[in-house]
Amino acid sequence: MSVIYPLTIFYDGACGVCSTEITYYRSIADQRVRFVDITALDFDAESFGKSVDDFQRKLHARDADGQYFTGVEAFRQLWEALPSPFYPLLSTFVGLPGIHLAARTGYAIFSRFRYFVPSKHTTNCPMEKSRQ
Repeated sequence: MSVIYPLTIFYDGACGVCSTEITYYRSIADQRVRFVDITALDFDAESFGKSVDDFQRKLHARDADGQYFTGVEAFRQLWEALPSPFYPLLSTFVGLPGIHLAARTGYAIFSRFRYFVPSKHTTNCPMEKSRQ
């Protein structure tokens, strides 16, 4: 599957783990990757053909042709776009049978319970507010 750059990463800025990881990726990414915080007050999910709930459930990546990748596949596409030789190798490794299944399972568990991980960030996230 061919990706047309730039790749837009839709991340949850209210999630402490997520925003810390994205801050790192942003520091090493080049012009092939753009980052959008889905908890920003001006974020409009409908303009991307999705609901806020869709974006809240999993990390999303969207290429220039409008093709979406979610969860582990979004991470793999992000890693492929990073200029370091390590990350494309990580993407290949995570794509291996067995490893890919374990990564998808682990991500599904993490994404569901990520708001229970302590964070210094304030939030506009409706999912987290409903848990309070």
